[in-house]
Amino acid sequence: MGTPGTDIRPESAAEPAIPAKAYRVIAAASIGNALEWFDILIYAFFATTIAKIFFPATDDTVSLLLALGTFGVSYLVRPLGAIVLGRYADRVGRKAALMLSIRLMMLGTALIAFMPSYGSIGLLAPLAVLLARLIQGFSAGGEFGSSTAFLVEHAPKLRGFMASWQFASQGVSTLLAATFGTVLTSTLSTAQLESWGWRIPFVFGLLIGPIGYYIRRFVDEPPEFERARQADAEAGAEAREKTGEHTGQKTADKAAENAEATAREKAERKPVAEVLRHHKLRVLLSVGTLAVSTAITYFISYIPTFAVKELDLPASTGFAATMVTGGVLTVMTPFIGYWSDKVGRVRIMGAFAVLILLLLYPAFAFLVAHPGFGVILAVMFLVGVLKAGYFGSLPALLADLFPISSRATGMALSYNIGVMLFGGMTPAVTVWLVDVTGDKLAPTWYLMALALLSLTSVLVARRRFGVR
Repeated sequence: MGTPGTDIRPESAAEPAIPAKAYRVIAAASIGNALEWFDILIYAFFATTIAKIFFPATDDTVSLLLALGTFGVSYLVRPLGAIVLGRYADRVGRKAALMLSIRLMMLGTALIAFMPSYGSIGLLAPLAVLLARLIQGFSAGGEFGSSTAFLVEHAPKLRGFMASWQFASQGVSTLLAATFGTVLTSTLSTAQLESWGWRIPFVFGLLIGPIGYYIRRFVDEPPEFERARQADAEAGAEAREKTGEHTGQKTADKAAENAEATAREKAERKPVAEVLRHHKLRVLLSVGTLAVSTAITYFISYIPTFAVKELDLPASTGFAATMVTGGVLTVMTPFIGYWSDKVGRVRIMGAFAVLILLLLYPAFAFLVAHPGFGVILAVMFLVGVLKAGYFGSLPALLADLFPISSRATGMALSYNIGVMLFGGMTPAVTVWLVDVTGDKLAPTWYLMALALLSLTSVLVARRRFGVR
């Protein structure tokens, strides 16, 4: 069963109203996630250009793998960011963690946007790009857990709807990134794109940061989190009062001071210790539920490269297809989240995991056999529907699995282990699978295997912890 005090069942008996300030909270929490994913997608979309500028090699495939490898290596630090920033969010507050993470994000984006090429500064260029990706990875590591906790704790009866905006913001990022890709590749020459054009979207992403920082400054901590913190403070006060009664007035102050110090030390190490000691199975199941969603997200980011290298289609066609996917994710995801508040997360996620298993291979087999503008748009529309259906209620399910006291840490750690294992390396794995097997459909087998893993994890979470 679930942890006492953790509401793990969606509200279906009533029609909870959306709070008046909900959309300001949604904007504050989601804008950092949107900026993170915009940077991720832009890097992946322009991987072939970045490879030439920062990772030159005699073999184009080796150059691309170096660029995508740098993209993936940054995910190794995400669990560290999850632990450090998640612990900070559980101890100090969700808002404080969100303010810190967006500052770090802007720093990493600025480094990439203004970094001279390999031809200008030599080996310093790829090393600096790697440093920038590591900073972004650390920042992103704490962003998801803090911002998702921030969303669900502002409206606990609408967890599905509120948390779904985390992933809907990824749809907005996909739409924006693909728009930049389509416009830049269709209007600029290759020389212009490699000289300065690829920097434009990174500069745009850098401009989003201050807006997000400003919005986050003027939102309050979630009421649910404040109530939990107040309850802890009252419990501490009661303990100090009892200490005074039993030790006498002469030593009461010293005893209370010691008790408070002990309680403070316990609180400081509580979130990480609680997750690692008591919630290991919840973390493993969370990672499993994230597997297919994360891999598909990063596979989408590889589609423009896939269209050029494997289908011999123009880059602008691949970007247009991802624009379609971004539009579907943006519109459909909040509806799925709201629906999950009524019928449950597991039922929806299980159904769409099965659809991914059944439809992904034949859809891409048709695309490879009949490559064309209309076909790739239709296939990526289907991918958007399948992904939105599965991941629309996923953040709420993760929130359901962890108690308030360690929710940000638990979700951040789970999410970033999942992203590290199944996300950051997916573009490189895709390139490698196609290169080794010679089968353009090899990546779909990888995604289908992950769909089976995620389906199993969702069902076990329901059986073991009662999530719905």
